[in-house]
Amino acid sequence: MNISTILDMAAEAFGDRIGVVSGGQRYTYAELREAAWRAARRFKASGAAYVALLDVNSPAAPVALFGAAYAGIPYVPLNYRLTPAEINKLLARVAPAVLVTSADFSGRIEKRADIEVIDRAAFLALPEGGDELPQPAEDPRAIAVQLFTSGTTGEPKAAILRHENLMSYIVGTVEFAAAEEDDAIVVTVPPYHIAGISAVLSSTYACRRMVQMENFEAAAWLDACRENSVSNAFLVPTMLQRIVDHLVDSGTQPNLPALRALAYGGGKMPLSTIAKAMQLFPTVDFTNAYGLTETSSTIAVLGPDDHRAAAASSDPAVQRRLASVGKPGAVEIEIRDESGKVLGPEEAGLVFVRGPQVSGEYLSLGSQLDADGWFPTKDRGYLDAEGYLFLDGRADDVIVRGGENISPGEIEDVLLGHPAVADVAVVAMPDEQWGEGVAAAVVLKAGASASVAELQELVKNKLRSSRVPQAIVFKDALPYNELGKVLRRIIRQEFVQKAA
Repeated sequence: MNISTILDMAAEAFGDRIGVVSGGQRYTYAELREAAWRAARRFKASGAAYVALLDVNSPAAPVALFGAAYAGIPYVPLNYRLTPAEINKLLARVAPAVLVTSADFSGRIEKRADIEVIDRAAFLALPEGGDELPQPAEDPRAIAVQLFTSGTTGEPKAAILRHENLMSYIVGTVEFAAAEEDDAIVVTVPPYHIAGISAVLSSTYACRRMVQMENFEAAAWLDACRENSVSNAFLVPTMLQRIVDHLVDSGTQPNLPALRALAYGGGKMPLSTIAKAMQLFPTVDFTNAYGLTETSSTIAVLGPDDHRAAAASSDPAVQRRLASVGKPGAVEIEIRDESGKVLGPEEAGLVFVRGPQVSGEYLSLGSQLDADGWFPTKDRGYLDAEGYLFLDGRADDVIVRGGENISPGEIEDVLLGHPAVADVAVVAMPDEQWGEGVAAAVVLKAGASASVAELQELVKNKLRSSRVPQAIVFKDALPYNELGKVLRRIIRQEFVQKAA
């Protein structure tokens, strides 16, 4: 099936229901489909090979996504936080293309004959253009979405998601029309991320109203939830941390009676943050969702019952599950060592995933699946005896000290247990004797203090001497990207410079 089927189903079942709220703009699902049809006609008439979007959250994002699907053209949302040079390099890779953008970003685009630029306002006001309805080709193997990776270690790779991957994910994880008429989800993740694509597809399939926010700010998020009676939300860990900090610092209560479910993912969630959030939102169902671009979003979930059971249990094996990403959904997960041997419970190694929603494919590079259909996520982790997945971080983040593999995550968890530590990132640093040593960047809580020796002693007592950071620096804040992932390469570079 083509992903445009999702919008067809919503428009035909609940055409009068509000689908998108963005500032003062409102679109019913019927209006959203009509706008997508108009967009599809424009896209097909252009002869473009791609439909690109360079913009913040707005109704143009779902209209362009579904319009491209109706037209049978791949949709490519671009990261508007990139430099002009980086943006134009990506545009050159998708030309000829139609680019939907706004005045905030149009000045960054170099004029090209093979890039047709349409302003967002004009795009959302396209004329009818005829009575003939777009008929997308029924090719489940056609490319629906192309997402460029961050490109932190080289040229960005173009991950491709086919219609069958996305439809498998949605149908396998979301119940059609499951939302009540008053249900609403606040969308804060940017449209160029897989979580932004997933938010549009899953919300439309559930027939849930999407309340879009251009940018995240804790107080504004709380206001948007109150004003729109938001029932569902998805946040990255840094967003939830800022909301918790805002409520604690201001001494206020959330006062969000409509909020029932809050999902989080996209990065490591400190246990102290989720524990405090569960206290502040005692009636809310929390869900930890783990997924990747190449897997069409979520592949493992720690559900509300798991959260409550872990928080209430006196069994350490159950308690620690609050630090897991839960159990696999409609996919298989296995852990392998470096040689490819499948490991058992509690044995840490590389995480592999298999299932119909898994694309594992890049343009030009082809499929990265092995002969049996398994995709290497390049995350490290382990499964417990009950099948809960615990992540240790990216394989590239592992510190190799004298031939011993050291996971930054286990050291970070110990340091975060210190009452003065608010945030921490552990990375490798150059070491003449061991090849790599352990280093830590630490952010202390306001008004709190801790010495380097004190933190080193804590790690030595909880773990062992090889895990003790040989260098610790105190910082006002750690560098994060907009999706809540700590930029370890920046921290590593600082220690490289210090060691030089």
